[in-house]
Amino acid sequence: MRKTLLLAALLTATPLAAQLPPPKPGDFPSPAEIVAKAPKADWHAIDRNDLLVMDLAPDAKGKPRRVVIQLLPPPFSQGWIGNIRKLAAAHWWDGLAVVRVQDNYVTQWGDPDGEDRAKARALPNGLVEVPQSDYVIDPIRELAKLAMKPTATAKEREMWRGYASMCSFDPAKVPKYPCPVTTGSDEHSGLTYSALEYHFGGWPFASNYTEEWPVHCYGMVGVGRDMPPNTGSGAELYTVIGHAPRQLDRNIALVGRIIEGMEHMSSLPRGHGELGFYDLAKGDERVPIVSVRLAAEVADLPAYEYLDTEKASFARYADARANRRDPFYIRPAGGVDVCNVPVPVRRVQ
Repeated sequence: MRKTLLLAALLTATPLAAQLPPPKPGDFPSPAEIVAKAPKADWHAIDRNDLLVMDLAPDAKGKPRRVVIQLLPPPFSQGWIGNIRKLAAAHWWDGLAVVRVQDNYVTQWGDPDGEDRAKARALPNGLVEVPQSDYVIDPIRELAKLAMKPTATAKEREMWRGYASMCSFDPAKVPKYPCPVTTGSDEHSGLTYSALEYHFGGWPFASNYTEEWPVHCYGMVGVGRDMPPNTGSGAELYTVIGHAPRQLDRNIALVGRIIEGMEHMSSLPRGHGELGFYDLAKGDERVPIVSVRLAAEVADLPAYEYLDTEKASFARYADARANRRDPFYIRPAGGVDVCNVPVPVRRVQ
């Protein structure tokens, strides 16, 4: 059916397009123009309590380098995020450094002596070990939890009743084995790493219907780890500075994204050691971390907001990213990778 509809669309669209005059400037706004004109109602405030602020040592010209990280909301990666909050509250990263910058891959920071037990900085008490299973969530069970809370919204309850009706079970109970939701083979999605990719709540996600997970887009922040089953504590963190390494999805924990100061992480000198680790013997110089703080400890931090991914402006913006029709472009692409639709974030004016 899908192929038939696509073929019909192609057969009818070509003659029509030939009859249309060429677009004029302003006929099809660019993604940036759509964002600039989005009404205030289409922006959503970022909770200050979800922000982490890292100040690197000033650059060679003495300019400050501040990086602001937004942590993922529940139910994703909360074990690691709890650890990160404890590490920041203990000022654990102060005086440590960026240890690795691998071109077209990641910038990583933490304890340069972390592999040496005799020299490694002691971790604060109370950190938890997080299982590999927490790389993903069960979206059906999470939806059920939301819908059954006394504070559930009408939309959450409606979504759950619709799912329960489709699967023929009592909507007042969480099923032991949720009914599988499928759309046939993966060829229907045209995706490489998942059956579905989408934005929700301001974040990029992927799903195979029974699992859901955040994805490794540019600027996302993850947890460095040793060989499995180790999952990392959150003391070693990295951010993606190159093409989205989606093979890491579900193999390593993502905990947030950089919403301001990404240029300070992507422009650092590359390391000359294996995997881009800084090699002091080869003349590399580590970039010191002055401090990492929870936002509550940062008095001069502005407020931020993101373009609400459930609003009309974001839908127009995503369509424009997938189908560039502004005058520079010759033909629309007809699709776009989830990581090529970065969620716009701005300071509150």
